[in-house]
Amino acid sequence: PVQFSREFLMDVKDYVPTSVPVLSASKGIETSSLGFMADILKDCLGEDRSYAFLSGPSFAREICEGVATAVVVASDDMLLADDLADLMSSDNFRVFTSKDVMGIEIGGAVKNVIALAAGMCEGLGLGTNAMSGLVTRGCGEMRRLGLVLGARPSTIAGLSGVGDTFGTCFGPLSRNRRFGYRLGKGETRQEILDSTTEVAEGVDTSIALVNFIKKNCKGYRLDLKYPIIFGVANILEGDQTPLEGLKGLMNMPMRMENFDERY
Repeated sequence: PVQFSREFLMDVKDYVPTSVPVLSASKGIETSSLGFMADILKDCLGEDRSYAFLSGPSFAREICEGVATAVVVASDDMLLADDLADLMSSDNFRVFTSKDVMGIEIGGAVKNVIALAAGMCEGLGLGTNAMSGLVTRGCGEMRRLGLVLGARPSTIAGLSGVGDTFGTCFGPLSRNRRFGYRLGKGETRQEILDSTTEVAEGVDTSIALVNFIKKNCKGYRLDLKYPIIFGVANILEGDQTPLEGLKGLMNMPMRMENFDERY
């Protein structure tokens, strides 16, 4: 998990030769630095090496069972991305490549927060209409954040964005979805943490993401631009219940579906 990556990397950095490239499979934002994995890796292992980032809908159990899986590897070094794709691809594991590291990082972080919201939606028993609308609007917030940070919309709409979001929100193996489901059923964040050994990355990421948006995104009432992201953080911090969060979403001012496009 991202929250433990810095400590691990600092422990092993002296054993990683400068010329060796590094592939990251962690997704999220570090709570202390508000940095993505790309930032953490450069802080710990230096900038004199190539880095790549693996993302996409890829539950470990299904990969081990040999079922068909498609992911994407992003890197500023396309030679490295191509080599990794050739190395990892097989008849049942398809690896695509991308240069959009920021897009990959945003998708991998935000999708876990959306999955918490989707789990709450299920826990509240709200049905398919509500779940579909919530996940779609969450992907809209992911796209909006990506545009601010220079990510490509095609990356957000691809495997590492919408694709991974679908898997995490609707898949039975999703830890974040299960965590959200229990929140929707009335348990508190601490009660769930005390009763499980699983790591739901979206729990720490949601709060870090709100702080990241406040730091890096300009504008008035950012909570109106990212209501699902901000709402999940408020619920986790105990400022509102899942049901109150739903009522807040349903009573937001009426506006264009994609107001930021302005056409």
